Amino acid sequence: MGQVFVTIALLLALLAAPSRAETQLERGRYLVETLAGCGNCHTPRGPSGPLKDKKFAGGEIIKHADFTAVTPNITPDPESGIGKWTDDQIALAIREGRRPDGKLLGPAMPSRFYRYLADEDVKAIVAYLRSVPPVHNSITAESHYDTPLPASWGPPVGHIDMPPKEDQIAYGKYLAGPAARCMDCHTEPPRPGESARLGAGGKEFHGPWGISVSANLTPSGLGDWSDAEIEQAIRTGVAPDGHKLFPPMPFAAYQNIAGDDMAALIVYLRSLPAIE
Repeated sequence: MGQVFVTIALLLALLAAPSRAETQLERGRYLVETLAGCGNCHTPRGPSGPLKDKKFAGGEIIKHADFTAVTPNITPDPESGIGKWTDDQIALAIREGRRPDGKLLGPAMPSRFYRYLADEDVKAIVAYLRSVPPVHNSITAESHYDTPLPASWGPPVGHIDMPPKEDQIAYGKYLAGPAARCMDCHTEPPRPGESARLGAGGKEFHGPWGISVSANLTPSGLGDWSDAEIEQAIRTGVAPDGHKLFPPMPFAAYQNIAGDDMAALIVYLRSLPAIE
């Protein structure tokens, strides 16, 4: 009888144990396809939406008030993509916005946020990009910036750890910052002499839909939205009153955000200082 109880106890312990950790490739897929939504910028669009045969092949034109960016090919194609780049060169382009030839990558590449990606996540992204099908797509158009780019986006990036998932605010901040870049789109560039109004929206985006303006994600903007309504807006692009939200919010990618990540993200948004 004692042996039976020991066996049952072991089985219950195994069932209660956390599930097997995701592999590096699975984590990379989740980051690239869902949280970072890389295809939202790096997959060109046709009249009917993203071109499936040119996934991550670049050539999409992103227009803002002060620049026009042409996205590069991030597939492993050796001629038109990143097939000849080393892992360190790809990581440098992601984190510090610098190509192997030394040229700086400008907006809309959010290197100012990606520089805070954890080491393990950068490695996972690189591994996944290595695994996607190579697509030859030579891009001749060049990006244009009204304001010259700086010499760099900051000092060289050192070691960065992942914040613990148990700390929902810290992990939610990581998701809203370097991982999903919510604060990149929802924070208007500060005026001279003023500090950035983090998460308060107001940033303009120009596209086939016209001009969209990012929403205020602070408690002043979210108002009395419930957690479920915030989640619905993020996953489906539908506001509580039923109206559809505009691009470039990558709803198609965000619909697959893991439940615990979504919960942490909402907890973090709730913690932001309210900004009118």
